[in-house]
Amino acid sequence: MLRMGLSEKHLTEGEHVVMELKEHAKALFWPLVLLVVLVAAVVVTTLLAPSDVVVWVVAGLALVAAVVWVLVPWLRWRTTEYTVTTKRIAVRSGIVTRTGRDIPLYRINDVNSEKGPVDRLFGCGTLVISDATDKPGLALHDVPDVEAVQVRLQDLLFSADDGSDDGEWPPTEPPRGPRAPRIPRSGR
Repeated sequence: MLRMGLSEKHLTEGEHVVMELKEHAKALFWPLVLLVVLVAAVVVTTLLAPSDVVVWVVAGLALVAAVVWVLVPWLRWRTTEYTVTTKRIAVRSGIVTRTGRDIPLYRINDVNSEKGPVDRLFGCGTLVISDATDKPGLALHDVPDVEAVQVRLQDLLFSADDGSDDGEWPPTEPPRGPRAPRIPRSGR
């Protein structure tokens, strides 16, 4: 099987892949409906058309529509992958030009899930991850079993937490002990 996410050569020392996720197949529902409609249109035209020219025109238009609104969405779905490692969340996508965004786990400050009625029917949802940057949050659409993924991600975040709550220390810093008592300054 073709692996589209992070390969071993793209992982840092001590980093391991925890989850590899693809969008739920729900993302292909409307392109598949359109494909059925296009095939039906060509079949009906073939059976009822007065001339071969009409059949060729309808088949040509159906082919163009299938490439634009069926093949391209399928390729986008096929080439998009979300990878969660012990150190980051990585998104890779792109048909011709591959693009990606990585968010280190220690920069994440909020994880939300969203499930609409159709998402609940298919058992998927959107995971919205906010980090401590000016960039907008990262939305992972149509994640299968989004609640379980959110819980696993929270487990990773809490296991890397150093307990400082100051947002400055990376998770590799050793945990701090209890705070030293404050010694009053003399001479005031």
